[in-house]
Amino acid sequence: MYLAVDDTDSRDGMCTTYLLAKMISEMPFDLIGLPRLVRLNPAVPWKTRGNGALTMRVGVGGGEPRTIGEGDGEIRCHPRLRREVSAEEVMDWALPYVGEYMQAGSNPGIVVSRTKPPQRLYWQGAREILPIEDTAAVLDGMGALRHGEGDGRGIVGAACAMAWRPRDRSLELLAYREEQRWGSVRRLEISSVERLDAMYPSTFNNIERRWMKAAIMPSTPCPVLYGIRGEDLSDLIAAKGTLEAEQPAIWLIFLTNQGSDDHVIEDAAELLPNRSYRLSLTISSLSRDEKGGHVIIRARRGDEELECAAYEPSKEFRNLIRLLRPGDEIDAIGELREEPRTLNLEKVLVKRLADSLLKAGNPRCPRCGRAAKSVGKGAGYRCRPCSVHLPEDAAPRSPEPRLVVPGWYEPPVCSRRHLSKPLCRMGETQPLDFV
Repeated sequence: MYLAVDDTDSRDGMCTTYLLAKMISEMPFDLIGLPRLVRLNPAVPWKTRGNGALTMRVGVGGGEPRTIGEGDGEIRCHPRLRREVSAEEVMDWALPYVGEYMQAGSNPGIVVSRTKPPQRLYWQGAREILPIEDTAAVLDGMGALRHGEGDGRGIVGAACAMAWRPRDRSLELLAYREEQRWGSVRRLEISSVERLDAMYPSTFNNIERRWMKAAIMPSTPCPVLYGIRGEDLSDLIAAKGTLEAEQPAIWLIFLTNQGSDDHVIEDAAELLPNRSYRLSLTISSLSRDEKGGHVIIRARRGDEELECAAYEPSKEFRNLIRLLRPGDEIDAIGELREEPRTLNLEKVLVKRLADSLLKAGNPRCPRCGRAAKSVGKGAGYRCRPCSVHLPEDAAPRSPEPRLVVPGWYEPPVCSRRHLSKPLCRMGETQPLDFV
């Protein structure tokens, strides 16, 4: 029987992954396969933090179980289902947990079903905005049980998570704090995170080395102590053992769609807000710095011009945007914001650099040979003794040395989205580092 749950947390605390970990550590059923942490459209306006929903399969397990976590004892999962349990039994068992841990203002949803929803529901949930009524109709049509609190939006996330059939996948080992420690300063030695990153190359997004900041540790007052992401289950368990940190109350490994770029829509004919796209663009202006440290640049896609933004949290990634010039050709991946209408950049592929010319001085008067003086921005030049006016483009120019090269560029670890595929998972390396 498949169980999925979403939206029990808030911006102020809790975490739906903790709810599932707590349920798994105490449940009367067997866990079949790994529990799943499924990230959905990061551009939805009402998300809390990472817009993640959770799903798992329960029943009577078959085959040799393997250890994937620890609570009061070992947490194990079975490779296959031997006998089904009833949907009503699973729903009745799950409801009290949601009631106990849901946060004020949340809109939890629970879905229980013997079969998964159609796969299209996942792709819509990862890339679009789904109406509650449409999702409910799909669930009712397949005979699933559903329960929603508040506006019921959590049903959408739960159904989309249950519908995920992985094309690309990764793993995350999540460790949770003792409840009495929630909201207090976490104890995690940064040197041990640096060591983990060096010892286990199958892990990723562990540390921001330039500032020596642990990317595996959240800054919010939620139950999570740390989360190690990677490709290999055994490596994750071994990597956990290298960390010098407070003792977790529970730890558990999830199968995830993180680092997959599943949220990115390619070759879109129409650009709708609150969605993420990969667009082939030609830069049409120099960049400008705005209040708050944000960098904006304009680019064209056919007849449409679009503003692209690298916001202050992306730190040195903004320097790439500052070095782009009109005529440069790029592929930009990012979220299209509704107001103001900007593409918030997640990654950039520089494909071709245009020739760029810099002003090499003022033009000279064709009569007397003296250097003409500027008469104002964009207004050209004038030789006062001769009363000769020269246009703006009369100034001599020389080629600009380009300080960027073609290749993929991404923001620092701490400002990447959960779903954004890091270059290390793409088999790419950023050709230049910016300070």
